[in-house]
Amino acid sequence: MTIRVLDPTFEESISTVVTPSRLASLTGCSIGLLDNGKPKGREFFAQMEQILRSQYGVRSVLRFRKPDASRPAPAEMIAAASRCDAVISGVGD
Repeated sequence: MTIRVLDPTFEESISTVVTPSRLASLTGCSIGLLDNGKPKGREFFAQMEQILRSQYGVRSVLRFRKPDASRPAPAEMIAAASRCDAVISGVGD
């Protein structure tokens, strides 16, 4: 019997990220919510969206859900999220 060991890590290189300036306020902003795809992420972000709209005056919320929690978001998802003033990334479970 042969045992095959798999390496679960993602090996693609990730480019350097520049930290953007902080927003002075969320009022009137468009916020992206990036769900990593794990259980309970949808419930968490539903609450987050409600709070952002009711307490912080956020104009719009775009929601994204990664197909796989262990990999970076797909390029097209990152491109869509770049239309937002800010993006909140979260982990479910």
